[in-house]
Amino acid sequence: MIDLRFYRDGGQTALDVANEVAEFLGAATTSLELALYDVRLHDEAAEVVQQALVDAQDRGVAVRLVYNVDHPGPIPVPPPPQTAPELLEALPIPTRPIPGVPDLMHHKYVVRDRETVWTGSMNWSQDSWARQENVTAVVRSPELAYAYRLNFDELWQTGDVIGSGHVEPRPVDIGGVEVRPWFAPEHGEALAHRIAKRIGQAKRRVRVASPVLSSGPILGTLAEVCSDGKVDVAGVVDDTQVDGVLYQWRLNGNASWKVPALRRFLEAAGFAGKPSTRWAPDTVHDYMHAKITVADDVSFLGSFNLSHSGEMNAENVLEIKDAAIADRLAAFVDEIRALYPLVTLPEDKTQVAAASPLL
Repeated sequence: MIDLRFYRDGGQTALDVANEVAEFLGAATTSLELALYDVRLHDEAAEVVQQALVDAQDRGVAVRLVYNVDHPGPIPVPPPPQTAPELLEALPIPTRPIPGVPDLMHHKYVVRDRETVWTGSMNWSQDSWARQENVTAVVRSPELAYAYRLNFDELWQTGDVIGSGHVEPRPVDIGGVEVRPWFAPEHGEALAHRIAKRIGQAKRRVRVASPVLSSGPILGTLAEVCSDGKVDVAGVVDDTQVDGVLYQWRLNGNASWKVPALRRFLEAAGFAGKPSTRWAPDTVHDYMHAKITVADDVSFLGSFNLSHSGEMNAENVLEIKDAAIADRLAAFVDEIRALYPLVTLPEDKTQVAAASPLL
């Protein structure tokens, strides 16, 4: 069983999602493993989730939680996490901070009772639940849950991003649907090439939702597919975050080849761009945050931004071969991109720097 859940900017409240999460946690009878990049909840939403975790612990469920901390510098997407470790450590459950150095512990998944996985793009934060576009999948499969538990144990035992992601991306049959779990950083580069390969093999359609697009293999393949003009390609990014990536490219020397490739396919495919609020600690974090790729009847969804930095983070992605699921994910991408104007790329360094969320 694969249950897809779609979230929209303003389409639900944080309390609505908190109740969904609490219902999921409340069904646990033996164990809960949570790997969460960003935990920033308050008011009723925080109380609901906290109580669900405490109740699970009280009824004998073995609860463990890992979370990202201590990233030393600004990055374009996602913004530096502001998880309050003292709040998590105050919970009566075993926790382990994972230093996001040099790369992030970027997962957003929960494994329940060794048989059900909740995963996707959605962080556990007030704005992520109420003001961002996201997609999650709740999948009941002991085989898939086993793969995620292996990944969780890597993080729990080593406390290190670099030492994780070694779980092989072996296919799992879930009700006749082939699902392949991918984990980074160990398989991050292979995942990027896998997504690029599927895009390059597409005969009918490609749909993409990602805050940014900076992975070399994916970027190059999208530009090539758009140049050929034989496949229906469309998608949506976060316009503000893309400007931040352009600024970073100009600093590290990648602008000479990546900017023309990015401009080529964004303009050829008519990608939309959400004009989100530039990041600051006290601003609303209303990003276009969904991470979806659809190539004909194959879909990818999870925590992985289509970025070079994402290849080196601790990430997880589900590759799903199913026409009906691909149709639903493609329809969600089309729905979101219809809400926003065409993406715009600044023409010069001054414009890029002024638009960058890094400054």
